[in-house]
Order: sequence, then C-alpha cells, then structure tokens
Amino acid sequence: MDVESSAHVGVTEPPDLEDPGLYVNRELSLLGFQERVLAEAEDASNPLLERAKFLSIVASNLGEFFMVRVGGLKQQIEAGVAEFSVDGLTPSEQLALIRPRALALMDRSRECLLELLPLLSEAGIHIVGYRQLDQGQKAVADAFFGDVVFPVLTPLAVDPGRPFPHISNLSLNLAVVIEDDQGEERFARVKVPATLPRLVTVPGPGAGQAATESSNALWLVLLEEIIAANLGQLFPGMRVLETYAFRITRNAELVIQELEAEDLLELIEQGVRKRRFASVTRLTVERTMPDRIRSLLLENLEVGPDDIYTTDPPLAVSSLISLYDLDRPDLKDAPFVPALPAGIDDLDEEDLFAVIRRGDILLHHPFDSFTPVVDFLTAASNDPSVLAIKMTLYRVGRNAPVVAALLNAVRNGKQVAVLVELKARFDEESNIEWARALEAEGVHVVYGLLGLKTHSKIALVVRQEGDGLRRYVHLGTGNYNAVTALLYTDIGMFTCAEEFGADASEFFNFLTGYSTPDDYRRLLVAPPYMRARLVELIEREIESAKRGCEARVIFKMNSLVDRRMIRLLYRASQAGVRVDLLVRGVCCLRPGIPGVSDTIRVTSIIGRFLEHSRIYYFLNCGQEEAYLGSADLMPRNLDRRVEVLFPVLDRRLLRTLRDEILSIYLADNVRARHMQADGTYLRAVPGPGEEPVDSQAGLLAADYR
Repeated sequence: MDVESSAHVGVTEPPDLEDPGLYVNRELSLLGFQERVLAEAEDASNPLLERAKFLSIVASNLGEFFMVRVGGLKQQIEAGVAEFSVDGLTPSEQLALIRPRALALMDRSRECLLELLPLLSEAGIHIVGYRQLDQGQKAVADAFFGDVVFPVLTPLAVDPGRPFPHISNLSLNLAVVIEDDQGEERFARVKVPATLPRLVTVPGPGAGQAATESSNALWLVLLEEIIAANLGQLFPGMRVLETYAFRITRNAELVIQELEAEDLLELIEQGVRKRRFASVTRLTVERTMPDRIRSLLLENLEVGPDDIYTTDPPLAVSSLISLYDLDRPDLKDAPFVPALPAGIDDLDEEDLFAVIRRGDILLHHPFDSFTPVVDFLTAASNDPSVLAIKMTLYRVGRNAPVVAALLNAVRNGKQVAVLVELKARFDEESNIEWARALEAEGVHVVYGLLGLKTHSKIALVVRQEGDGLRRYVHLGTGNYNAVTALLYTDIGMFTCAEEFGADASEFFNFLTGYSTPDDYRRLLVAPPYMRARLVELIEREIESAKRGCEARVIFKMNSLVDRRMIRLLYRASQAGVRVDLLVRGVCCLRPGIPGVSDTIRVTSIIGRFLEHSRIYYFLNCGQEEAYLGSADLMPRNLDRRVEVLFPVLDRRLLRTLRDEILSIYLADNVRARHMQADGTYLRAVPGPGEEPVDSQAGLLAADYR
C-alpha cells in the first residue's frame, strides 16, 4: 500500500487496516530510536561529557540490538520459522534491511567521535594514540604494561595443536600475526582484559608525574594500544608483524524451556552460561584488517560475510562511558537535588504511614526523590506494627537499599515475600544473587510464573492499627532501583485505599499461590484483564466521538508494537478521536495518513533522562480517567508478562498528571521529535514568537511538587 497516496479524499472504500503498508517495521524503528539518541551526541548545545555519554549509550544499545533483536531473527531463520513482521517482512528480509542501517549508524557514530576528540582535548582531556606519546609518556605506559597488564594476559596461539580459542561475547581482542625464526607466519589472539581500565592515564608530554598531578589536563591512552605496542614481550623470539582489533557480539536471546524445568533458578543459570557460547551475530573489525585475517575469523567464528562490520578504531566505544566518571562538572549537565512533595518534605520515616492515610501521594522521579520509597520500606522493616511486606523485584541493581530493607524486615520478625524475576534480561545474574541472599535470611522467594515474566512494580505493607489491619501499597512505572531512579523518568503512587490493598493482596496470592482472581477492583492486571479493559476504554472514546462529545486519549509509553492496539487507535482516529502518543522508542503506527490516522500525533522525547513512565489518559467526555504502570502496548506486555496498571483516582493528582506532566511533554519544542507518516522523525522547533519548552528542564524547575 502506498502510504502517501492511500485513503485520500474521495475514496469511498474504507482503507484496509490489515494492510502491512500501514505499519512500521519494529527493528528499523528501534534503529531509528538509536539514531535519535545519537543526535543528542551530535548536538553541540549539550555539554561535552553528556555528548560522550550519549555516544557510548548508542554503542551499548547497538550491541544489545545485535544480541537480542538480530539474534532472535537469526534463531527464526535457523528454526525455519516463516513468521512475518507487522509490516509483512520475513526474518531474512528484515536482516537485509538492518545491515545498511546499522552500518550507517556505526559510521555516523564514528564521525561524531572524531568531532568530540579535539573538543575533549581543548577541554584538557587528551585521548591519544601510543605513537603520539613522547619517550617519557611511553616509559610510563610501558611500565604500566609490565607491572599491571602483562601478568593478566593470556596469548592464545592457533595452530594444528591448538585450536581456535573461544571468543567471549563483547570482548575486545587483538588478532596478532607473528613470524617465527623460520620465517613462517603464525596467528594468535590476545584478549584485552575487561578487568582493567580501558583508558590508561599517563603524564603530560615533557612533564614529570608530579607536574601532571598539579594540572587539570588529563592524558589518556587506550589499553589495547599499550598492549599492541608491547606484544613482543608476549612472543619472545618471534617478530610481531601485524595487529588488528576485533570484537564479536553473540546471540543473547535466551529461550527458556520452563515446562521441562524442575528448578527455574538452575535453568536461568544454565541459560546465562550458554549465552557466553551462543552463535555470533556480529563481527566488528578494524577497516584496515586484511582479507586473509578476516577470512580466518569468519571461518572459525562460523559467520557469513554479511555479519562482518568494518569501522575505524577504537572499537567498543561503549566503554568510553568511563569518561563520564571524570570530575569535570563544567562539562556535564548542572547537578540537581530531587524534590520531596509537600507533606513529606519534613517528616521522619515513622510518620510516612500517617501522611499516606491523609491521601494518595504521587512521586514523579527523578524530579521527585526516590528516597520516600526506600523510607517506606525501611520504616515498615522497623515498625513493630508491621506484620508483612510483599513486593516484586525486576531490576534492583548491585547495591540495593530496597533489598537491604527487606533483609532487615525479616531479621525483625516480619513475614516477607518477594517475587524476584529471574528472566529480567541482562540482570539474571544479579537477580540470582539477590534471590539467594533473600532466601538465606528466610524471605519467601518465588521466581515468577510458568511461561510469564513478572514485570509489574508493586509493594504491599500490612500493618496492625487498632483492632484491625491496614494495607499500604506502593505502585510504580519503574524498577525499585535507587540508581536508575535518578536517570529514568518514572511515576509512583502511595495509597492505603482499601480497594487497592485488597487488590494487592489478591495479586500477591496469584503470584505466590494458585489463586486466580476473577477480576480486580481497581488494578488492571495482565494477563488477561488489561488488554480487554484498555480496549473498552478506547472504544468508549470512539463512541464519545460518534455522539459529538470531545474525545481524546494521551498515551505515554516506551514502545507501541501491538497490531491490535494500533488498529484500534486507527479506528479511533477515523472516528475523530484526538490521539497524542508520547512514544520514546519503537512505534509501529504511522501517524498522519489521510483517512487512517489524521488525528494521531506521535512524539518521541530524548533528553537528559530516559523517558520510562507509562501513562494512559482518557478524556471520557470530561470524566477523566488515567492509568499508570509498567506495561507498554506490546504483545509481550499485554499477553505474556504479568503487568499492572493502576488508576489515579484523587482528582488533585489527576489534574497534576494532566496539567503539570502530560501538558509539558506535549508542549515540548526543544527535545521532542515528531514522527512522520513515512516513519522518519523531525525535530520540533519553536514557532515564530513561541517560547522554547524543554519538558525535562521544565519539570526540574517546576514547583508543583
């Protein structure tokens, strides 16, 4: 279907909403998101180290894309699966489209890095090659190699007696060509240790170490260049002829056969170990690597020519995120202190329950502090009146104050039950460690439901008050992770309303036992109720529009992929419903198609913080409703994950959500990009006489909290 010409004025036959031409490919949309992140690295108005951070994020995200998305497509091909994408493409066709787009993204990233390096140097952060060092600097670098690097290196030769070594996922390696005393060429591989800093500090040129320490200037050399310059020490009696860096990305899309597993914890551990030996999805090599070395790698890694990606050094740009740890506040965004909402800004942790009893509390992170969430659990762990704490944990990170509070609670005699989701991608090992630590202290730990990933964010505290019990609930859109709460935008709510407490109890009984509630009073739980209720709410707006009532929905989410939901939104637009979609990443819907999506606007906001909150707002002829929670509009969230959406019932909080949060996102003309019908994005710019609106900056400055 020709998107530009279809459904034009005068067509009497309604457009076919099943037409693949009405949908954007998910994988290409995800690469488009990486392009928008890269645009932040290219934006000269951003502080220099913020630009370097965005560049490293793009490299990291692209690695994950090849591990998961490309890995999944390759699995489908190997399994002979002929499943078509939402836009009607086979897995092979999608891979063919991904390659040039990914190559262009890598080339553009390289150009950005080349632009940043001289700017960093002007700011006193000199990232230089080993050959650029003077003799004094080389002496320091060589001493570092001898004292620190050499003892941990393991050169691996390749010959008839020593097979090609295993190359671990995302490792940086040197392909080394050496010549023996008989003049015969040999090949060896040297792994660059990930346990050592990628950027090694050396003194400034012509200066001693003491002089360098008194200066703000910093001189850094890539670890692999120091290793390459000293390879002769690894191969005494041989002559090093050539050295080239390479890196591989392996398939990380774990397929969990839960039905055959007696112990899910052991199964996940096995899956994580297998990931290290999974098939290669991308081989990245230096552009100067000769064909004979490339052929050797391709043959031994069992990859095809389309899996090799050439670029200029340095490889593994994602590790340059370490630059952001430098103490250079002048090169970063201005620091901020998260606020505390009125009412809890001067209370001790023991008083938080009383504040919640006075009314629901909404927290918008990172603009609002995450501390009250930790305080809530800490207070519960110490309060003699608290009998039980139950919560879900998806990604909590390595140093987790939330887990510390749970451990303290069980030591204080509370009944503590926790669902630790072991299938949280790339957090499996961390979650396994936490699960074992919690179990060791006597916490009731469950690992999730058969065939479903538990992605919901909910905590329940049961407290003895007078002659009865009161249940306090925290619900959120983001993880119980104190670190990412400073980096991601998320919304949480405290409540002790009876219906929320009753729903929370039934929800945890569903997770830990055999309970299957017929329905919930307030919560929308997936599966199976969330999809059906969201359909009802959108259908209600369609009926409102047909009756001549103003109809509007505003959805904010990470991704919009679900075909059935997209079709329903197309129907809503055809009925005259005004639809605003704030979609950070993947969006398979095409806005602005005449006769199909005229009234739909799609906006992606990329800024200082990662947009992560999910909001579903319905005008409902003036009787507004809004739901928050953990679910995007994707088949996995609606059908294959345990998700929770919760309503904001307090009219004051609902107005805050509408007028102070959604409104500023919709008004953004600085960080916003608007999606076009062809799937491309155009950056918003202030119109004539318009004031610039940066939504995240505005929320940092807002005093509504």
